[in-house]
Amino acid sequence: MRYLPKSPADREEMLSEIGVASIDELFSTIPAEYQLKRDLAIPRQHGESEILDRFRAFSESNATGYASFLGAGVYRHYRPVIIDSLVQRGEFLTSYTPYQPEIAQGTLQAMFEFQTMICELTGMEIANASMYDGSTGAAEAIMMAVRVTGRDGAVVARTVHPEYREVIATYAQHQEIPVTEVAYAKNGRVDLAALDAAITSETACVLIQSPNFFGTIEDVTAIAEIAHKKGALLVVSIAEAVSLGIVKPPVEADIVSMEAQSYGVAIGYGGPYCGVIACKEKFLRQMPGRLIGETKDVNGKRGFVLTLSTREQHIRREKATSNICTNQALVALMTTIFLTVYGKQGMKELAEQNLAKAHYAQKTLGAGAKVLFDGAPRFHEFVLDLPQSADATNAALLGDKIIGGLPLAKWYPELGPNASLWCVTELTTRKQIDAAAAALTGAKA
Repeated sequence: MRYLPKSPADREEMLSEIGVASIDELFSTIPAEYQLKRDLAIPRQHGESEILDRFRAFSESNATGYASFLGAGVYRHYRPVIIDSLVQRGEFLTSYTPYQPEIAQGTLQAMFEFQTMICELTGMEIANASMYDGSTGAAEAIMMAVRVTGRDGAVVARTVHPEYREVIATYAQHQEIPVTEVAYAKNGRVDLAALDAAITSETACVLIQSPNFFGTIEDVTAIAEIAHKKGALLVVSIAEAVSLGIVKPPVEADIVSMEAQSYGVAIGYGGPYCGVIACKEKFLRQMPGRLIGETKDVNGKRGFVLTLSTREQHIRREKATSNICTNQALVALMTTIFLTVYGKQGMKELAEQNLAKAHYAQKTLGAGAKVLFDGAPRFHEFVLDLPQSADATNAALLGDKIIGGLPLAKWYPELGPNASLWCVTELTTRKQIDAAAAALTGAKA
């Protein structure tokens, strides 16, 4: 009765009210060949211990112990166990939008600390309390630049994550924002000459990603000079937040959009993740999402409030900057705890580990494949031109319990079917790198 709460008497009463004598008569309009004349083929009910045994048996069919060299916007980093211990506390896990600061100081302070650390990492003056993810954050940054400049176009580097570009295209289509893509040069960075030519008097912003989709670090200073010379804003998208532990923050940018998944957020099937927008303070009123501010209460004690939320729920609809009407508070809390645990020195050491292992992997794997865009500065991803197709290589590597790189032909057909994007983080061991190199050269690990 828990899942079928209607008693036989209830059903008889309903059938009588409808004017039919039976369930069969009620469904008589369904052709006979489509009617189920037998009981459902489901197992009998199980006790709790039997259910647990059944799920343990299912778990044994999972593929475990594989080395993974996938990256491309979602990165495997160690998650300190304290993260889940804290975010599962009831006051965080069940909290909703903190409209009433008198009962939400803990949530508001966590958001404020998140904003503060994001500013320190990105070199920006203000940051919001988070967005849905990096891709929508990038699209919102373009819309923000359009509002700030009064112009209506955007120039986007082709080295930006292809799925970010797809999200941007969807936003831009319905906002009637023309988007121009700029090619990359032989070194895997934005072609500066093509970029200069693409910017017009109607360009609101230039959007780049650094480290870009190929893992290469863009020349942010040179790109900022080109964009600002023509009155356009520079938006820098960061898909790998750990890079900021060692890569110079994009201080020349006007707006920074970032995916913070690497900061203690577990890899899921597409999310939820944690987007960020940070910018110069003069653009505060055009920032989407919400911003937490510090204040003092009537007794002079430090407190936190929802300072800015420029959305249609709070202000006149036509004045709203975005339809982003919430933030990823719980996921942002994960990143806040992660950054607090690691600290400045820990973040630097973490980034150095990623950089060193990627350097070793590029050198080692390069013995059995050609490294594309070699010589350009990079963080922990690189592109290999394999001896055979990326799909065939990955299928062969699975036999050695290795998940290879991401085939690039879908988005960059000019690189050919053999091009593959490989990623190495602090969780990738030297043994796994050596095994992958041996498999690429046809030898057994």
